[in-house]
Amino acid sequence: MTEPATFRVVETDPAALAEASGLVAVFVDGEGGLDPLARRVNKLTRGAVERLAQSKAWSKAAEGDAVRLSFPAGLAADALVVTKLGRKPGAEDARKAGVALAREAGGKPMTLAVGARRGAPDVLMGALLRGYEYTDQKSKKEDKTPGEVTVMVTQPDALSEATADLAAIAAGVFFARDLVNAPANVLTTTAYAERLQALSEYGLEVEVIEEDRLAELGMGAFLAVGQGSETPTKMVVMKWMGGGDEAPLALVGKGVVFDTGGISLKPGSGMEDMTMDMGGSAVVAGVMRTLAMRKAKANVVGLVGLVENMPDGRAYRPGDVVTSMKGDTIEVINTDAEGRLVLADVLWYAQETFQPAGVIDLATLTGAAIIGLGHHNAAALSNDDGFCDSVLAAAKAEGEGLWRLPLGKEYADQLKSRIADVKNTGGRPAGTITAAEFLHRFVKDETKWCHLDIAGVASTSFDSPYAPKGASGWGVRALDRLVRDRYEG
Repeated sequence: MTEPATFRVVETDPAALAEASGLVAVFVDGEGGLDPLARRVNKLTRGAVERLAQSKAWSKAAEGDAVRLSFPAGLAADALVVTKLGRKPGAEDARKAGVALAREAGGKPMTLAVGARRGAPDVLMGALLRGYEYTDQKSKKEDKTPGEVTVMVTQPDALSEATADLAAIAAGVFFARDLVNAPANVLTTTAYAERLQALSEYGLEVEVIEEDRLAELGMGAFLAVGQGSETPTKMVVMKWMGGGDEAPLALVGKGVVFDTGGISLKPGSGMEDMTMDMGGSAVVAGVMRTLAMRKAKANVVGLVGLVENMPDGRAYRPGDVVTSMKGDTIEVINTDAEGRLVLADVLWYAQETFQPAGVIDLATLTGAAIIGLGHHNAAALSNDDGFCDSVLAAAKAEGEGLWRLPLGKEYADQLKSRIADVKNTGGRPAGTITAAEFLHRFVKDETKWCHLDIAGVASTSFDSPYAPKGASGWGVRALDRLVRDRYEG
């Protein structure tokens, strides 16, 4: 399991900067103004910081950008990094600065000479999140433990309190990334369930529900998806009851550990990326780990449906009709529209069992979400404006892109079936919306619900804002913020 760097908060000590190892970072505003720590480093390096701050290159640098000076004279550090950041930076710029510093550090120890500048928690969060590397499948097991981050500030006690939960948040994000990055022959449904069971060490109550019980519950839609796989279908329920007697928030995640498309086979090109089709469940798992680690004063349940979609003589077929836990019959038009079948039954179970205050489901559900929003925003669809607005606000606060799309009867009508209650696809037009309308059918009228289609943001072929290419962990921070702002207290 990949863990974020450890960090410590210390009082400003200009004299200690000369002997700091790894990377030393100072911060200079856009006008070239040097604070006391930057002035100290400038003196040690014989004016290098000031010369850089007065250069044309510095004037062109954006807020949050960093410039590296390797093997600086007067410092024991391997590198001095001068970061452009105002004295009262916005959260996004401060996190961007932390990301830039972690890139430059390359896993080595960092000393961040923040001083009296605001935004230290966000700088630290950016640095922790970017200091990730997935190496579990490498044959040469080098020690990739990131070096410690030292944050030097004028009021260390205040910062220590403000950063108390950062380690838990970063750990949840890293857990989600590890799950998404893991190959399907390693992260089988059984291995996945075992990893989630291990979260009980943090105080979560974890239950694994096997196929025989799923059949007793009537989860015919969910079970149909896994019929062609040698890997057993499982549902894992994680409970964190840190609040009072209030109804919990329910988080539901699609956990298709590998998706061939089934009988409706996907094209071979790019199919290797379908190890990430369990991205929604990974976010749920990451959030639950974070909540437990920071002992959140809220009630939250996380439910994930773990399954593999394979072609086989036993696999479900286009034209089949399956029966959901709700009792609705579903005509299967395309076996590659499997995620909604998983979520339909898990959503219904979550409502029947927990009577939640609200439900949020997450899934790498549709390629249409990528066509519509690219790799920079997830799609949000909801039956409740206030509930959706709170999710959008949490995502915005954490710098995680999220854009709302509409629902409507006209879209639901695309799912009408001649032989069953509903069909599992509505054709190519508005594919993300019709997928959400399918799920909407399995949400009770009284339930506040928000669907997040994270197909474009769960894993990328390029560096995302807070992660190297691959799994991003998108959504862990936003949902933790939602719980913190709306459900604790």
